[in-house]
Amino acid sequence: MPEVASFLPSGQLLSFDEISEVVRVMVGLGIRDVRITGGEPLMRPQLAQLIQSLRSISELGPLALTTNGMMLAEQLDGLVAAGLRRVNVSLDTLSEEVFRRLSRRDGLDRVLTGIDAAARDARLEVRLNALVMREINWDEVLDLVAFARERELVIRFIEFMPLDAERAWNRTQMVSGQEMRDRIEARFGILIPLARHDSSQPSTDYAFHDARGGVGFIDSVSTPFCGTCDRLRLTADGKLRNCLFGGEEWDVRSLLRGQTNEVPGSESEAREVLVKTIRECLAAKRAAHGIDSPDFRPPQRAMFQIGG
Repeated sequence: MPEVASFLPSGQLLSFDEISEVVRVMVGLGIRDVRITGGEPLMRPQLAQLIQSLRSISELGPLALTTNGMMLAEQLDGLVAAGLRRVNVSLDTLSEEVFRRLSRRDGLDRVLTGIDAAARDARLEVRLNALVMREINWDEVLDLVAFARERELVIRFIEFMPLDAERAWNRTQMVSGQEMRDRIEARFGILIPLARHDSSQPSTDYAFHDARGGVGFIDSVSTPFCGTCDRLRLTADGKLRNCLFGGEEWDVRSLLRGQTNEVPGSESEAREVLVKTIRECLAAKRAAHGIDSPDFRPPQRAMFQIGG
């Protein structure tokens, strides 16, 4: 049975010090980009303290955050002061009714307030993310583009992936990136492809002819990009994952807390074991996620339990 949305006991969550330690080790292995995601990361108390701790790692690039935006406006000043420089806000709809259907709560106005507050902060790079489903919000794609263009923001459209908590995914609900591009170009004109500065970037980005805002497409189902993916995910409960769609996990929480016989006594030896575990996770990355395979099985964890 798939897991349902629930809160883990705090003792099962990595502490900020533990997260920072894993990141330091990863930076030592060459990783430079870190994104804080969820679930909803702004529900974690004192999140600015984690951002401040990560910013103290000198080799790390600008820190990024992915959020649903509902708590963004009230926390924004503290997050930016702590060192946050990039934020992606999920915006799947501009309809309160559809928002309530998707999130099971009211609050679209809070999301829009958070987006506008972030967009006004010159220190932040702000992007919007929209997950598109054929019978839910396919008819809103042009309105979402117009919303982003009014604020001169980039919006990225994401194909519906088999990672929903309800396990309701099916291919008929998926709108391909090509369909979205065709509809957007019919309304706003030919899109101008932008150079891909990072080969592992999941989004294919475009500019509009009038240079107002931008649009990107993450075609993870119709055009998998597994061959260039170099991402790892550290879950809130201390498991490393090398693929959103994979079933394997590597336990680093037990290593950090000395709850395994693998960890020797000294701090340096313990770190060596952690490095070994990270390398094993990376080495096990597969060439494809296998969604198109008839025997594909979605992972037990939903997206909110893995991190986007």
